[in-house]
Amino acid sequence: MLRALSCGVLAFPGLFCFLRKFISCTFKTWTEADVVLVSERLVSTLHAVLASTAGLLIIKSCKNVMTDRHWLSTDFVWFGVPYMSYDIYAMYLCHYYNCQVKGHVEYRNHSLHTVRAFLRKDFLLVLHHTVLLTIFLPITLFFRRDLGDFFVGCLFTTEFSTPFICLGQILIQLGLQASWLHRVNGVMALLSFFTCRVALFPYMYWAYGRHAGIPFHSVPFHLPLCCNLGNLCILAPQLYWFTLLCRKARRLYLRQAKPKSS
Repeated sequence: MLRALSCGVLAFPGLFCFLRKFISCTFKTWTEADVVLVSERLVSTLHAVLASTAGLLIIKSCKNVMTDRHWLSTDFVWFGVPYMSYDIYAMYLCHYYNCQVKGHVEYRNHSLHTVRAFLRKDFLLVLHHTVLLTIFLPITLFFRRDLGDFFVGCLFTTEFSTPFICLGQILIQLGLQASWLHRVNGVMALLSFFTCRVALFPYMYWAYGRHAGIPFHSVPFHLPLCCNLGNLCILAPQLYWFTLLCRKARRLYLRQAKPKSS
């Protein structure tokens, strides 16, 4: 436990600081907002790759979805705890330097005002991270009675779409938003987000139904209310973010189609 937690504490903030230094020395014309944004996205990509890999390993090894165990289901949670805390701070830095570049006078220094503005702007993301840390993390580590490692692995794979989302933002930062790579990446982001963050939840209910020998539509009535509410709390923001992704993709498509039609 302590080893996994210590590795997370060193890995994510340490990599973020290294990338900020390296990118600022490599791209000397970039602003601090550019450097922080790309650094944060790269660290998020690394965490997502590790989480997705751990999830797939757990899913593959757990034949019995309720009783089979895998050490990664707890160790990777401890390893990921520092990432959730660090990422809130990194998102705040992205917000702060972005507003500073835009010339907002109140962003000359960090203050309670800048923190409140960040919390208002990214409330849902901060709430998502906070709920994972304060509610779902204790449940995963202490209250599930060593059951359901398979489903913990499934939840790890929700990060599979994150590298595509981060790559899209990095491509925009590099001025490649009109490239074929950005278009292909956008399609992959939509498909992976829907598969691993939306369709995943019906799949988990189906997997439990197959294990228990009950039809899919009866699964919610065989589960405790807290399980259904927990899944709903995780699924609801995913549906909201997927809607935002679809709207953004539609705007980009219409923007690129307009010159062709004219």
